Amino acid sequence: MQPHEFGFGTQIRKSPYFDATVRWGAQGFSVYNHMYIPRDFGDPEQNFWNLVNDAILCDVGVERQVEVTGPDAARFTQMLTPRNLSKMQVGQCKYVLITNADGGILNDPILLKLAEDHFWLSLADSDILLWAQGVAVHAGMDVTITEPDVSPLQLQGPKSGEIMRALFGDAIMDLRYYWWREVELDGIPLIVSRTGWSSELGYELYLRDGSRGEALWERIMATGVPWGLKPGHTSTIRRIEGGMLSYHADADIHTNPYELGLDRLLDLEMEAEFIGKAALRRIRDEGVSRKQVGLIIDGAPMAGPNTRFWTVWNGQAAVGQVTSAVYSPRLERNIALAMVTVEHAGLGTRLEVMTDSGITTATVVEKPFYDPRKRLAAA
Repeated sequence: MQPHEFGFGTQIRKSPYFDATVRWGAQGFSVYNHMYIPRDFGDPEQNFWNLVNDAILCDVGVERQVEVTGPDAARFTQMLTPRNLSKMQVGQCKYVLITNADGGILNDPILLKLAEDHFWLSLADSDILLWAQGVAVHAGMDVTITEPDVSPLQLQGPKSGEIMRALFGDAIMDLRYYWWREVELDGIPLIVSRTGWSSELGYELYLRDGSRGEALWERIMATGVPWGLKPGHTSTIRRIEGGMLSYHADADIHTNPYELGLDRLLDLEMEAEFIGKAALRRIRDEGVSRKQVGLIIDGAPMAGPNTRFWTVWNGQAAVGQVTSAVYSPRLERNIALAMVTVEHAGLGTRLEVMTDSGITTATVVEKPFYDPRKRLAAA
């Protein structure tokens, strides 16, 4: 298949790796942050096994960066998130939530602190560049908010560390989980972080010169041959096993952190102000009416992930919806993330789900479904 055969129109941008991914077997794309993202390199189950047994390289150039610079950059970035950033160090990354005045989640990016007055928000799928620029208009702060020429790749899987060692030498092996480092590879400027959307050991390589995208892709793939590196795409199976959120599916502007069990990311008592503080305090004090849970859905293995929200029932009453579901070949179960009323969120609760093939029984279980303490990613 040739690159010109994929056609969403010129309004959908291509990453610096687009042509390389097509050469390496990408068969289908979807749209994320107004960009093409590879979603199909063949059998998604084989992609999962490639990830958990060896390593895969993924084009995630769609993770656009919102760059905040200027004398008030730290204060402004703190205003965007309820996570306390006061002790964040240069060189560190943090998983944060961006909330609106009602406490709703607008995005769940990775934040990188490049300098005391320089931050990147590495985005999930929503227009935080516009949100941040809008907030800045009347914030009375001296900040500049732009989208830099930065395009990430994800190198993920248990053998990713050895591939990184082959690329960058032994020094890269002491890079800690959720920290980053500035490096070069054959003169290509990069920031490398110990992060990723896979729940496996992994790295993200932030390319800082879009003209070098194909060279970077080919260099990594060639180096990874001895370790079985394959081109791939972010694995729905693995991210659901790991309980990782997909924005617009498992969370959106109408979802608050307490419903997702993410109150560990909030500091409602810190002195600094942030958007949504009053609303989140109210939600904390009043409690929530629904919660995200894990489900095991009975029945034959699902043919693929759900493409619509499935209603969850308790008898004749609708009590929630399945947001993400897939068959895990490792667990040999249909697993799902669902949002249900708190009365039906207890472990062991038996429910019914209206799937595409009919109504099926399900059981509320703990999540994440696999490696709940993230030992693999943090190793």
